[in-house]
Amino acid sequence: MRIIFGTGGTGGHLYPALALASYIKRQDPDSEFLFVGTTNRLEAQVVPKMGYAYRGMDLQGLTGSPVNKAKAALKFLRSISLSKKIVREFKPDIVIGFGGYPSASIVLGAAKLHVPTMIHEQNSIIGLANKILIKHVDAIVACYEKAANEFPEEKTHLYGNPRASEVLETELRDMSDTYHLDKNKKAVLVVMGSLGSSSVNRVIEQAMDDLASKDYQLIFVTGQKQYEEEKAKFPQTPSNVQIVPYVEDLPSLLKTVDLVVSRAGASTLSEITSLGVAALIIPSPYVAANHQEYNARELCDKDAAMMILEKDLNKEKLLATIDGLMADEEKLKKMRENAKKLGKPQACMDIYQLMKSLVKA
Repeated sequence: MRIIFGTGGTGGHLYPALALASYIKRQDPDSEFLFVGTTNRLEAQVVPKMGYAYRGMDLQGLTGSPVNKAKAALKFLRSISLSKKIVREFKPDIVIGFGGYPSASIVLGAAKLHVPTMIHEQNSIIGLANKILIKHVDAIVACYEKAANEFPEEKTHLYGNPRASEVLETELRDMSDTYHLDKNKKAVLVVMGSLGSSSVNRVIEQAMDDLASKDYQLIFVTGQKQYEEEKAKFPQTPSNVQIVPYVEDLPSLLKTVDLVVSRAGASTLSEITSLGVAALIIPSPYVAANHQEYNARELCDKDAAMMILEKDLNKEKLLATIDGLMADEEKLKKMRENAKKLGKPQACMDIYQLMKSLVKA
């Protein structure tokens, strides 16, 4: 099968596409892939390093001033012609858009050439690119009931995020020795994505003295750019607290700790639910349509997680919530079980079967 993936802008759109490509390659080594995105965002660096063919287009998000929005719209219209040319040259069996503005033009171009098309929505709030594509594509895959209910029922499938499958297929390690964790004590992981969060970091700073007296351990992931600043503030950290810039093997560490405090990005929540991890979620308020809060609410409504909105976040509330969970093993157990129920470990297989049916049809 020859497949074009339209994706990029952020890792939340890119990494599910890469996970699906990896799965398909294992099922059918003769498959050929082409990724299409921007010339200057994450995907332009990551995809070629992964060994996949890549085409970049001059695109930008429909945000900012009226002038910037007008420029973005003009670039999008121009990219449709290039997208058609790419589709004609590569001759794909199917084109899949994983959301974000880089995906819209290649999917729309393929649809106009009557090539089978599909879009994947990672979040509970439908992104602008996917809204544009709804009526043009042959199939839609959603990860959350809220989004699925807003798509046309006849072509929508609640199959989940390919990252959920990838995580379970990866050999997970016990990270206790790597992070010098005492296996006789519970552990909490605070991780706000690869970039970290300056606002959450400030709250952890304020809580540092209090953390010293806790009977649980805490791994504080600052984000790479903020690590040196945070380490300088705490040359002598409490013995039960570790400050690190980044986590190389997040799924393994998630499986090792008792609780994760995290954002509500699509890939992060797919890992949490797939692995069955108890979570305290602090959604980022700085994302389009506040979609992280809606992502988090889907877990909270099923008693699979707890949530603190950033506007309500302070040292006292954070510590009280973590302390309460650490002292209630029954609550943690129930959260893990409910999170696991929401996970969709067969996401890759289900999406691949849908792709094959579309190509066959």
